Amino acid sequence: MSDALETEALWDDFHRVVNMTSAELAAWLRVSDAGETTEPLPDQAGSETGRHVLAILQKRRTDLTGDDLRVMEEVVDAVTARTDPENEPAAEDTARRHRLMTLGHDPLKA
Repeated sequence: MSDALETEALWDDFHRVVNMTSAELAAWLRVSDAGETTEPLPDQAGSETGRHVLAILQKRRTDLTGDDLRVMEEVVDAVTARTDPENEPAAEDTARRHRLMTLGHDPLKA
């Protein structure tokens, strides 16, 4: 029973920190990976973690794998650490915002 409760808590935390929709994240991954003359295939755009976050956003809670849970924990930890006001500059920092957006978190969204 505790595994189900832990999974539910992680699911809630993940969806709290990942504030971009799957469509927004997919578009961002394509844009962030595009070069001046080339653009990757849509399913190959972005980092491996970014693509995994996108896949998780398209799943139901009951379809999560152990690898999904691991990535969800990493994303929650990373976004939480990077959004701590004592450790990071303001949300207007473009490089920081882009790193967070690769994980599905846009600090400029309410």
